[in-house]
Amino acid sequence: MAKFTPLAENFRSLPHYNTISRGPVFNTSVLKLHLLHSPPSRSRLNFRVLCIKEKETAPKKERVAGVLTGLRVNELEQLSSEGETGLQSGSGEVGFDWKSLPWKNIPDRYKLIGTTSLAFVICNMDKVNLSIAIIPMSHQFGWNSSVAGLVQSSFFWGYALSQLPGGWLAKTFGGRKVLKFGVLTWSVATALVPLLAGVLPGLILSRILVGIGEGVSPSAATDLIARSIPLSERSRAVAFVFGGLSVGSVTGLLLAPPLIQNFGWESVFYMFGILGLAWFLGFQYFEDQKASFTAESISLSPPGSMTQTWNTTLNELGVSLKEVPWKAFFRSQAVWAMIYTHFCGSWGHYTCLSWLPTYFSEELNLNLAEAAWVSILPPLASIFVTSIAAQFADHLIANGVEVTTVRKICQSIAFLAPAICMTLSSLDLGLPPWEMVGILTGGLALSSFALSGLYCTHQDMSPEYASILLGITNTVGAVPGIVGVALTGYLLDSTHSWSMSLFAPSIFFYLTGTIVWLTFASSKPQTFSKTD
Repeated sequence: MAKFTPLAENFRSLPHYNTISRGPVFNTSVLKLHLLHSPPSRSRLNFRVLCIKEKETAPKKERVAGVLTGLRVNELEQLSSEGETGLQSGSGEVGFDWKSLPWKNIPDRYKLIGTTSLAFVICNMDKVNLSIAIIPMSHQFGWNSSVAGLVQSSFFWGYALSQLPGGWLAKTFGGRKVLKFGVLTWSVATALVPLLAGVLPGLILSRILVGIGEGVSPSAATDLIARSIPLSERSRAVAFVFGGLSVGSVTGLLLAPPLIQNFGWESVFYMFGILGLAWFLGFQYFEDQKASFTAESISLSPPGSMTQTWNTTLNELGVSLKEVPWKAFFRSQAVWAMIYTHFCGSWGHYTCLSWLPTYFSEELNLNLAEAAWVSILPPLASIFVTSIAAQFADHLIANGVEVTTVRKICQSIAFLAPAICMTLSSLDLGLPPWEMVGILTGGLALSSFALSGLYCTHQDMSPEYASILLGITNTVGAVPGIVGVALTGYLLDSTHSWSMSLFAPSIFFYLTGTIVWLTFASSKPQTFSKTD
């Protein structure tokens, strides 16, 4: 084997930088011409011949950290025969070919949807952990149901405040950047909960921050789906992304009890917060890797350009905010139907999400582990219902059924099923606890049809403003989290009746929401032209 050490002066213009290996790759065709037409003193190469068997003692690594350290003679000859075209096409590159990775062949929209769904899994893990941890926390700090309801509702204060800003930011900067910000915010705030739990205002503040981080995520996901997924795949994409919430609920409710029993209630907040930070760092790493591949083709910005860019960005933000047709939104009956329907669905969802573990524990006399296991059943069943609903909706649309009709059917199922099941649970029918659990599980699982109803309508109506429309409806939809969760605790202290405090209000909103949706909802595309 032979190693060669080229003189630096011979190769000033020869190497070009490959954006994948990020090291110099020598064009051997140009090298040969340069050697033939250069003076002997300038074309001299210093060769050092190693009289050693190549296969036995040759170094296993011919390049280290992207720097060319040696080439086998037969490889050099092969490169010379392939020429410049072979090198540029990648056949003669030295180093790892990132394009050979198996996930490189997956369409970008699928990778985007998968990553977003994973973030939503962690999102609901950080949302439901308090619904389990609130039981030992209440015992430790001496909280009654009213205080416990106040603590749990504080999440929704931040959730409501961040909806409209989240929708606008997603439209301006893109859903990917907003999603990263959200995951980082709620993960750090989750990890801080044990440190602030002893001081009630500090605990409430940390949960508000969790709500802000998670509040921008639905709008970010809606923006991604509206801009990346065709109509024929939209129901399945929405179901897969937002279905991550059900998976997160199941995962959180599975992990929380053993963590609390073995390591204390603080462990669930540390563990789940770390998972979110790991997602953020992994996502950031792969983005940096992707950006580094093309870094060599980007010229350095001239001095002062950052200030100019920042000023330009501020101006663009102001212009984009003024261009949103706010008045046109609120003149649409279909938008108002979405707003009220979102409010009604959120009342039943958030109150049950926060209070069902306590209901199972106190009303059905289950211990902490049993209550958590039973609480898993509704979101676990929702995972299967979600996939069925998505296939059902997309099948109807593919077969020519009007999109508005499909959305109305799905949303009606999502409201009437839990209303009927909660009515049965409220009546004194003498049913054993496990039958009550089965009835509630079935009703709450069927409410997942809303992902193919209401949650698709924003994108059907206006892909351009889908994230802002969801921000509007989700802002109102967060109010039940603030009012409903706290009011449930207050009514429970006052009436000592789960039927009056938890089920009766939800039944009312499910029924009235169905009426409004069937009367005024529409999925017809609208331009929302700004004429005022």
